[in-house]
Amino acid sequence: MHPVLFHFGPVLIPSYGVMTALGLLFALGLCLRTARIAGLMPAQLWNLSIMALFVALAGSRLLLIAINWTVLRSHPAWFLGLAMIHHPLIAVIAASLALLTAFIYALRVRLPILDAADALAAPVALGLAFEQFGSLLAGSGFGIETSERWSVVYTSPIAARWSGVPLGVPLHPVQLYAALGFLTLALAMLVWLPSRSQRGDIAGLALVAASIIIFFTELLRDPAGRGSFLQGAFNGPQIGAILLLLAGALLLRERPAARLAARAASAGASHE
Repeated sequence: MHPVLFHFGPVLIPSYGVMTALGLLFALGLCLRTARIAGLMPAQLWNLSIMALFVALAGSRLLLIAINWTVLRSHPAWFLGLAMIHHPLIAVIAASLALLTAFIYALRVRLPILDAADALAAPVALGLAFEQFGSLLAGSGFGIETSERWSVVYTSPIAARWSGVPLGVPLHPVQLYAALGFLTLALAMLVWLPSRSQRGDIAGLALVAASIIIFFTELLRDPAGRGSFLQGAFNGPQIGAILLLLAGALLLRERPAARLAARAASAGASHE
């Protein structure tokens, strides 16, 4: 695979960073469309997304600096390498910071939280699809060994250094499985958004589907560094997937007030 997309002299441009940036751009563009479908002001959803992304990225990088401060003081040039670090725990912290920021902003500007969650379901899934494709190129979150014809073999020493992926070994392209799953999820949520029966339905369906994608793709990922729970029955991301499933089920429960509100919003949008 190709962990480095291109380089300018000693400056390397990582494939993971480029694909993630593209995913963010496409997701932000899509949220302008889904905001209108959900009856929201696109500018408010745009501002919410930008603030959440900034806090998540800044918070996760600052955490990495704090954890590795002793080493970074001795090797300042390694600050540039922080963008190459991908770890499930860092992803969870970044997602938690983004969620908290989005919740606070929505309350402050009186943005309907369930409508915003529905509008963000497809963009977030699209961003995750790009992120996983970037992981495939970089070798992070690599799969277990396999003899399947569609296996991937990494040969780049940079990929081994940045992600710890074994070289010359056929592996499950589990990142591609996840990317295709999230891309399908994004398309499905975009199609279903106009016909939601109550506010929060799309977000609930997205959480349930995402939990299934995460749980089963984790079965094919290398377990190193992903945590172990219940004597190895589950790893960290799988525990997170179970929590996502419960959250999705909670959003999908019948709520008469939310159903009526959704019908009213849809009726109002049809008259515009």
